[in-house]
Amino acid sequence: MKLKDKDIVSVEDLSKGDISKILETTKKIDEGDLKADMSGKVLANVFFEPSTRTRLSFETAMKRLGGDVISLNSTQASSISKGESLADTVRVLEGYSDVIVLRHPKEGAPKMASQFVEKPVINAGDGSNEHPTQTLTDLYTIWSEKGSIDGLKIAILGDLKYGRTVHSLVQPLVEYDIQLYLVSPSQLSIRRSILEDLGKKSGEVIQKASIEEIIDKLDVLYVTRIQEERFADKEEYEKVSGSYEINKELLDQADDDLIVMHPLPRIDEISPEVDGLKQSKYFDQSKNGVKIRMALLELILGDNDGKRT
Repeated sequence: MKLKDKDIVSVEDLSKGDISKILETTKKIDEGDLKADMSGKVLANVFFEPSTRTRLSFETAMKRLGGDVISLNSTQASSISKGESLADTVRVLEGYSDVIVLRHPKEGAPKMASQFVEKPVINAGDGSNEHPTQTLTDLYTIWSEKGSIDGLKIAILGDLKYGRTVHSLVQPLVEYDIQLYLVSPSQLSIRRSILEDLGKKSGEVIQKASIEEIIDKLDVLYVTRIQEERFADKEEYEKVSGSYEINKELLDQADDDLIVMHPLPRIDEISPEVDGLKQSKYFDQSKNGVKIRMALLELILGDNDGKRT
């Protein structure tokens, strides 16, 4: 379970033991029991798609650890606008940094980039493919709020076709003893290839068209927005836009211990009236992103695999 110098481009790069190690290290950081030190280390934030939480939480994490951050936040602000390849860009950045955090619109770009450099590459989202550090944030939020992941009934609601947070999260979730409900409009159901992979694992997976019929059964409700930017046809997006909303009336039917999560940004899929309810955990979830990324950076760049005190 050594994570030092490891690329994190897919959740499949992480064993269940790796994930447990990351969650436990995050808890130590959360409780002040691990004093990591990244002084002298430099993180390169390379973002070719918009980001608020992921980019800034990586920056915050590195700075809280005592390290430095350099940033490249658009193709227009880089030599890529002159025709430089991504391979050449990351080769250059390898000489300036100790770890490269990459968000790119093309699926597989972080994996490709990792093949050209020796420094570790962390996928911060590649198109509609994956978002592994968001998955770690989600798992930590569930684990810390519920005490365990095993035994839970979890629903993921929304854009299951294009949502990269969904594609990453479902894979490790079904390694646990859970019931997983996948709820979406029919046009946005999860990709068949992913569903087939899930069928080979231990968790129970159930597809539903409506959240109303299962809301009273759930321990965790994970909501996602419809990914407008992934639709080639605006009319197709408009057909599904606004097709679901989580509001107080719906949550009145749920268990008091239900937690509502969202990777953010939200548009109109969670009513603002939910923000004040004790079930809402999405802003806590966002805060956890800093802690998870601190733990991950310590495990990848630190000298003692997270055992410092």
